[in-house]
Amino acid sequence: MSTRTFLVTSALPYANGPLHFGHLTEQIQADVWVRSMRMAGHTVHFVCADDNHGTPIMLKAEAEGITPEALITAVQAEHEAAIEGFGISFDHYSSTHRPASKELVERIYRKLRLGGHISSREVEQYFDPERQMFLPDRYIKGTCPKCASPDQYGDGCEVCGTTYAPTDLVDPYSVVSGARPVRRSSEHYFFKLGDFEEMLKSWVRSGRLQEEVANKLDEWFISGLKDWDISRDAPYFGFEIPDAPGKYFYVWLDAPIGYLGALKEFAEREGLDFEGWLSPDSDTELVHFIGKDILYFHTLFWPAVLHGAGMRTPNMVHAHGFLTVDGQKMSKARGSFITAATYLEHFEPDYLRYYLAAKLGPGLGDLDLNLEEFPTKVNADLVGKVVNIASRCAGFIAKRFDGKLAAALPDTTLFEHFITAGEEIQQAFSSRDAAKATRLIMALADQANRYIDEQKPWVVAKEEGRQAELQGICTQGINLFRVLIGYLKPILPFTADKAEEFLNAKLDSFAGLAKPLLDHAIEPYQPLLTRLDAKSTKKLVVAPAVGSDTAPVLNRQQTRSTTKSEPTPDYKNAEPGDSMINIDEFNKVDLRIAKIVEAESVEGADKLLRLVLDIGEDEPRQVFAGIKSAYEPATLVGRLTLMVANLAPRKMRFGLSQGMVMAASDERGGPFLLRPDSGAEPGMRVR
Repeated sequence: MSTRTFLVTSALPYANGPLHFGHLTEQIQADVWVRSMRMAGHTVHFVCADDNHGTPIMLKAEAEGITPEALITAVQAEHEAAIEGFGISFDHYSSTHRPASKELVERIYRKLRLGGHISSREVEQYFDPERQMFLPDRYIKGTCPKCASPDQYGDGCEVCGTTYAPTDLVDPYSVVSGARPVRRSSEHYFFKLGDFEEMLKSWVRSGRLQEEVANKLDEWFISGLKDWDISRDAPYFGFEIPDAPGKYFYVWLDAPIGYLGALKEFAEREGLDFEGWLSPDSDTELVHFIGKDILYFHTLFWPAVLHGAGMRTPNMVHAHGFLTVDGQKMSKARGSFITAATYLEHFEPDYLRYYLAAKLGPGLGDLDLNLEEFPTKVNADLVGKVVNIASRCAGFIAKRFDGKLAAALPDTTLFEHFITAGEEIQQAFSSRDAAKATRLIMALADQANRYIDEQKPWVVAKEEGRQAELQGICTQGINLFRVLIGYLKPILPFTADKAEEFLNAKLDSFAGLAKPLLDHAIEPYQPLLTRLDAKSTKKLVVAPAVGSDTAPVLNRQQTRSTTKSEPTPDYKNAEPGDSMINIDEFNKVDLRIAKIVEAESVEGADKLLRLVLDIGEDEPRQVFAGIKSAYEPATLVGRLTLMVANLAPRKMRFGLSQGMVMAASDERGGPFLLRPDSGAEPGMRVR
């Protein structure tokens, strides 16, 4: 078999929130393919990076009172911990905010400009006069110009589905400040995508994409390829465009170039030929795994940018569908927004890797994580079928034969059938059809269990003169298990590692499985996987505490963004009918008894007092409260009150406010601080 060399990436997680199950679906799919290709004997360089630029990063860092660099460093540490926890076998994990990416972005831009593929013109956009910044489409809301639905985003109505320009909105307002935006012109730079129409039509139909993706792209060719705006105005967190002060590369230009930046860093570390990889004549194969929501960027803009810069284009872009949880889109409000870290607190990573792999086919179909089906499938397949084979045979080998396998297999035909079946399994993996591979492997597991049921080693063990037969049956079973776990290693790396210790043998390649373990000492069996309690998945669907993972704190309210395209909450007051919450939502609020240990006026603020509160933690909390009109600071020291302890910290010009004290007021008077009954102590939670 001829071997191949692959350069593989998965889409870059955006660096303003934790990795969630949507990210993991893609990373696991890519990792299963990478591991299977390595076991088939191919060379695979697998890299990824955090996507670090853009307005959401800038605003979230500002809200937390830190620099964007500090934010992306902290988020990347969280991402890498989750990636390691799930066994994603990246050879290198980088960041788009590094010198290697900056050099490549500028290099590619200059080549495109020299080739005549960059133009510039004045663009009129909405501008926030309070924040002094141009507003991205998703940071503008208003009334839909078609159906008159209020609070719709600047790029399209979620009620009637109409798409429009932000300037078409009725009564627009800024999501960042709440101010009414004004129109202002600015020079923008554009990539002339239409220059590459013929090249792209050929590339799209060259077998590099799934057929359904190629068919989808035809719709964009019919509507016409438009120039792509690749610049943004300051303030913006990203790389500044050469010779254009105050202009920055749009995040969607430099993000895919981050793939190359990661490969460049990896190549320099390993002494590999990065420039050779960039050549259109390179024998290496560039493969991207992405979600179907970012097809336009990866299958039109990206190959056109590479081609225009004189570089090789991707050999394959594999897109997958969306992940739902119990049939619905992941949602924090419903408690189904599950992060990698939350999962790893409770379960083995291989459980989820298997469940997702068993559903991931070669197409764009969405897949569902059914939290009732999840433990049932894991228990039935992995525990009941696969590791059960080893546990049924290992005890006899350990107790009766001092851990030594027999010198021959009693049923070589069955073993050869397992090896021959590996060809179809490997082909399924290669075709990115992990679901088919798991079906084929589980069919073999059924045959292995049927063999043990028919041979009944527990009966043979009780009969005199049949010890050699017993050793042979169990040796057969152990070897069938070894083949199965070898086929499953791309999916179950952690379980396979444990199996290698038990078998006292490596599972390095599919080809190596063809030689059985005979006259070989194995280690005492330890459980490789345990059954999942069906009720345990409830641990995954507890929504995060209020204030967790929030972003900019502006105009006394919060907004956040977990991806570049996720809708951002608005700042308008809820209507009375929208203000009802249920008990689960109320229970997210962490109300504590707080003791005021310091109180003082805030210079330059007419209504604020600075309070320092003891809520039973190691460090006191600082809160700025608008109660100056009602209280002299000295009268508050030593008093108990109520505090919302899990409100997101808010950066104010006077300092950081780390919560909220509870007070009442109306037209009759106030504010009046709430005070608990006697006997309450600092740190007590309000039930």
